[in-house]
Amino acid sequence: MLSFYLLAAVVLVAVVLVVRTFKVVKEYERGVKFMLGQFVKVMEPGLGTVIPLIQSWERVDMRVKAVDVPRQESITRDNVTVEIDAVIYYQVRDAEKAILEVEEYMYATQQLAQTTMRNIVGEVDLDALLAERERISQQIREIIDEATDPWGIEVQSVELKDIILAENMKRVIARQAEAERERRAVTIQAEGELEAAQNMADAASTLNDEEGALHLRTLQTLNSLSSDDSNTVIFAVPTEALRALESIGADGEGRS
Repeated sequence: MLSFYLLAAVVLVAVVLVVRTFKVVKEYERGVKFMLGQFVKVMEPGLGTVIPLIQSWERVDMRVKAVDVPRQESITRDNVTVEIDAVIYYQVRDAEKAILEVEEYMYATQQLAQTTMRNIVGEVDLDALLAERERISQQIREIIDEATDPWGIEVQSVELKDIILAENMKRVIARQAEAERERRAVTIQAEGELEAAQNMADAASTLNDEEGALHLRTLQTLNSLSSDDSNTVIFAVPTEALRALESIGADGEGRS
């Protein structure tokens, strides 16, 4: 009876060992195999074997992953405090390096992204941070990608999600924007007045240079006014003409 139980136990252990020996590696995965702590090989997709007790393995996902960079405070070059967060898209290109060269490559990449983002934000002004978000994201990506290359990781993109300012800074920016709009309106109005004055000066110069042009313009104006019965036209006679008429009248009276 004892031998039966012993045999059953041996069979059970053998079955468990056989089951644990075979490992299925999915298409988007790689397996890093070790024997007695030493690297053996990278297991490709399909059915692989890992001998229990003397061999072990680490499963590595080769798909593109998105990692959130937690929101953190940073100070821009012009001493403005902002809260900023981001998301990183990365992919493991070399499973062996990702396991052997760094501990917890996902966490390490996230921490590297935090420090890099803080450093880059400290090198730019607030205006550049708000206006050139894409360029700054690309700069952060290049730095992280270069640093993680020895880990077998490729950083495909970095996206800055939110840039949050303090309430007092928001009010300052709003006042600056309003002042800029008013400045543009005043500039446009001044340019319009300058152009109108220039046109009037050109017209006056033309009327003065061309003989009879001023009289013709006067007649055109009178004609346009006379077309409307509601208009009252007052003729302004030069004082020289009145004096000439007076002298003519005086001569006539003298002859009579």
